[in-house]
Amino acid sequence: MKVLLTTLNAKYIHMNLAIRILYELNHEQHPELEFKEFTIKEKALDIAEYCSNYEVVAFSCYIWNITQTLQVCEKLKQINPHIIIVLGGPEVSYEIEDILRRNPIDYIITGEGEIPFKQFLNHFPNVSHIPNLAYIKDGILIHKQEQVTFDLNELKDKNPYRHDPPEDLYNKICYIETSRGCPYKCEFCLASLDNKVRYLPIDTIKNNLLYVMQHGRVIKFLDRTFNVKRDFTIDMFDFILAHHKPHQVFQFEITADIVHPDIIAYVNQHVPPGLLRFEIGIQTVNKEANLQVSRKQNFTKTAGVIKQLDHVIEMHLDLIVGLPLDYFEDIKYSIEQVFALYPSELQLGFLKFLKGTPVRIKHESHEYVFDPSPPYQIIRSKYLNEQELQHITWVEEALEIYWNKKRALNVLRYVNEHYSIFDFLFGVGQYFQSIIPFYKHTLTQAYDILIGYIKLHHPNDQVLLELAVVDYYMHHKIKPQVKYIDEVEINLNKKIKSILPASSQKVRQICFPISFDMNILLSTHTIQQHKGYMVLQYNGTDKPQLFYVEQARFTVAESVVNQIT
Repeated sequence: MKVLLTTLNAKYIHMNLAIRILYELNHEQHPELEFKEFTIKEKALDIAEYCSNYEVVAFSCYIWNITQTLQVCEKLKQINPHIIIVLGGPEVSYEIEDILRRNPIDYIITGEGEIPFKQFLNHFPNVSHIPNLAYIKDGILIHKQEQVTFDLNELKDKNPYRHDPPEDLYNKICYIETSRGCPYKCEFCLASLDNKVRYLPIDTIKNNLLYVMQHGRVIKFLDRTFNVKRDFTIDMFDFILAHHKPHQVFQFEITADIVHPDIIAYVNQHVPPGLLRFEIGIQTVNKEANLQVSRKQNFTKTAGVIKQLDHVIEMHLDLIVGLPLDYFEDIKYSIEQVFALYPSELQLGFLKFLKGTPVRIKHESHEYVFDPSPPYQIIRSKYLNEQELQHITWVEEALEIYWNKKRALNVLRYVNEHYSIFDFLFGVGQYFQSIIPFYKHTLTQAYDILIGYIKLHHPNDQVLLELAVVDYYMHHKIKPQVKYIDEVEINLNKKIKSILPASSQKVRQICFPISFDMNILLSTHTIQQHKGYMVLQYNGTDKPQLFYVEQARFTVAESVVNQIT
């Protein structure tokens, strides 16, 4: 029986670990089993035509690909009506009857797939005894629900990546699973439904990690809370430090307020900057909102841990808009408090009502209205109306364009210290969408809009304008169009260039007056009023080299662009 394991990834760089594990566990007994990945941007017909050459096609389904997957299934049945289609994954493990009755699907595997999928391969078409396999027979839903837990020791000495060409791993994100389950019960998260944390055999974890370290570059751990066990966490960091290569990055999802002091000390003593990235779900600073979704979090401890580690660890912080009891002003407060930590990335997400989660089951008690189609995002609640959500959307768009994409770091730091960062991002976002849709803008338009907003709403803040111009020029590797502030006249430009350190490369230079000491800004992120000249030299391949020339003394103090974070 020719069987294809497949999925539609969100991007080409992603890899699906689930289908690789199922293939690794079953391909020796079933040599006609194959796996292949597509992306959600590929044409449904093209995917269906490829899949139509198999007798059984099994799709791994998630919130980001279910719509496109069902489109492929429809076309696949049109091409080959006799093909057997099986769905599995978190997006089809709940509310399954509707999916089976409304779509040309033959079977759905709910929950963990290893045991049911193996039995399906071994016994098809005799499937009546297979646990957690759902299908329609004679108009009746058949679903033999059982508490089936796969023994992770069965993955001993199994390497799900050994079937990929090793050279493919370098330009993709390699996912590592060390455990399943989560000790917490956050009601908006599917991980909360499995509170028993189970670990893979440690030798298998290390062997697989070493393999992807030898061939890959970006390695992401799938554990919902990686730092539950102190000794395990430090042991894994030790292993990474012993075997990592230059330019590799390792990403972990952690719970910051329970990070053990020994882990903090270890990181500060041993880990080089830029090697590790922590994803921390703060979600909200509002304690009452956290309790409503069964979360416990000490934001003071969380912020303290972040501050102790952010000089070494790249921080990715998450907030969720729309939690129960989180009103507009509460969300504003959370954004301002978390932004003040200056994370490398601040993700502002909107509450999604995933199938199977308690927040979806209990949505009526909070008067939630959400989109019935994936990703099931909040439309309104008794705490937030549509207009307030729209306003926060503008904040989110501006945050993404100017902070997460690192286009206006100096501007937003300054704003946070002198104004309300929420109000500023809201104003910029509102102004932005009144001019051009967010998704259509060019890089130059992003700066045109930012500086246009500053001139319109902060006309007397010369420092803010100059910071925006500095951010504009610093974002380029090739000398960009001269805009916003006039360069100094040509003779003065030449005179300034003559006293700068000689460059071994041919460079192009921009020089304009500035009202504060750039060196102090770069080293301390503070503004000291002092007239001088900002000089940027471009060699066409690297970030510009920066110089600050004091107007009064005409002395040079060199700065390095890498000091900006």
